[in-house]
Amino acid sequence: MKTAIVYYSEHHGNTKKLLDAIAAEHDVILINVTKQPKVDLSGFDRIGLASGIYYGGFAKQMLAFAQECLPEGKDVFLISTQGAAKGEYRKTIRQVLAEKHCREIGAYWCRGFDTFGPFKLVGGVAKGHPTADEIKAAVDFYAGLPE
Repeated sequence: MKTAIVYYSEHHGNTKKLLDAIAAEHDVILINVTKQPKVDLSGFDRIGLASGIYYGGFAKQMLAFAQECLPEGKDVFLISTQGAAKGEYRKTIRQVLAEKHCREIGAYWCRGFDTFGPFKLVGGVAKGHPTADEIKAAVDFYAGLPE
């Protein structure tokens, strides 16, 4: 099954750590939206969209990419990292999936070190995240996705 994971992971590389671990064990193509803002994904069977959480949602670069480049009707999974210990921050990306008639086949999130905005003043939150266990859980999540 041909799989691409499109990602935005800029500040601390939290999300990229998860994806590098997945790519080390599985045959996936990683696509960085900051380096490749337009990519033809029509040849992929599954597409992952991965981002840190910024201001309560996926990065605006990821949303713009998905709106422009995500083919209709694809199987899509979501991966994200966030400073907050809980919360649902995938609403905006799920709206794009609905508009594109894509089927969400799974979602994984974990905490990630965050110094964005006001968190910088206190030295950041979620230090030490993602942990080795969270990274392994991301790999296990990917392995468990439907074919």
